Amino acid sequence: MNQIIFSPKPLIQLGSTPTLVVPKKPSLSPQSPAISVLTDFSQVRPQWIDGDTPVDQAHQKMRGAGVRLLFVMDSHEHCIGVVTAKEIIGKRRINIAMQQRQLSWEDITAEMIMTPWHTLSAMPINQLSSLSIEDLVISMESFTDQHLLIIEHDDRHDPRIRGIISASDIQAAIGKTINAIPRAQSFADICHVITGHDI
Repeated sequence: MNQIIFSPKPLIQLGSTPTLVVPKKPSLSPQSPAISVLTDFSQVRPQWIDGDTPVDQAHQKMRGAGVRLLFVMDSHEHCIGVVTAKEIIGKRRINIAMQQRQLSWEDITAEMIMTPWHTLSAMPINQLSSLSIEDLVISMESFTDQHLLIIEHDDRHDPRIRGIISASDIQAAIGKTINAIPRAQSFADICHVITGHDI
């Protein structure tokens, strides 16, 4: 029986400064499927913090991860709310929490300023799958601000957060269409542009 002998080939030296292969961003328009702008947590790890995380640490995590929203989790890994950069940078909720609890800034935690889970709005993923980007932002114009949660149900029919859509991600995805405006602050900002109205 003939035995094939593997003969390794020598590695090569780079002859010039290389570039990197990166995934191509899809070219999207307002008529593209809305699900194409979903940050899908089955593929991208969500960013979260414990409820007792100090607000300064929460802000540092946002900046390090490049996100403007963190999920706030309890000890049972349930999402009890969300905290956004708007709440931390705007300082209003922090100041209220300080006054109500007679605490210093350093003692204010994410749970004290978060938007609790029972006040959050969400869209089922099967509903999202039937919409275009334009359909989505028009329907969300008066219902949500910067972020929209997308949910699905597990085998026991309990809800779980499948992903998130942000107005700024939509702006980035169809930037050629709406690059005349500054960073979008809400779905209403995007809606006014893709429907032909000035902001």
